Amino acid sequence: MTPVLYYLPPSPPCRSVLLLARMIGVELDLKVLNVMEGEQLRQDFIELNPQHTVPTLDDHGLVLWESRVILSYLVSAYGKDENLYPKDFRSRAIVDQRLHFDLGTLYQRVYEYFFPTIQMGAHLDQTKKAKLAEAIGWFEAMLKQYTWAAANHFTIADIALCVTVSQIEAFGFEMQPYPKVRAWLLRCKEELEPYGYQDINQTGAETLAGLFRSKLKQ
Repeated sequence: MTPVLYYLPPSPPCRSVLLLARMIGVELDLKVLNVMEGEQLRQDFIELNPQHTVPTLDDHGLVLWESRVILSYLVSAYGKDENLYPKDFRSRAIVDQRLHFDLGTLYQRVYEYFFPTIQMGAHLDQTKKAKLAEAIGWFEAMLKQYTWAAANHFTIADIALCVTVSQIEAFGFEMQPYPKVRAWLLRCKEELEPYGYQDINQTGAETLAGLFRSKLKQ
């Protein structure tokens, strides 16, 4: 059986899983859940994932949600080598740290700044804008250590962070103060282009940014 992925195409966490699956050649049985219309609250889906979030992966009865966990699982289960997620525990710890930074700090601050406008039409909070700028500055400092986000080669941390940062860029956030982030993002786009970057990630980022801009005008 093919692993099943419940997802919503514009969702940044879903896009990261789709990119990795394309990169490592894993075929997924894709099932769209329109969370804007409450499809994630169907009883059958709640029984699968009581937190009713996307992406959710069902791989032969192993059910996972939280996209960064899905990334590490897929590459561990289906990856052809260890470059994307090193087995060396010290190297893997850096990848994990960057994934946790993305989840708990960078993407969280993106969500707190932009998504109240997308979801409720709320005015942008300048305090939250400053917090997001602070987090991007931290990532700028991290990029002094390695060629990529967590190593001197591309890893799943780059996929997760690329999706987040490209969404920040699509929203129109000022990225000029972060030259290392801008150069790294360009390299990520080039690295992921053969694996559907434009269709999977850029299209989704622009869709979400268009929704954001439409709510700003209201």
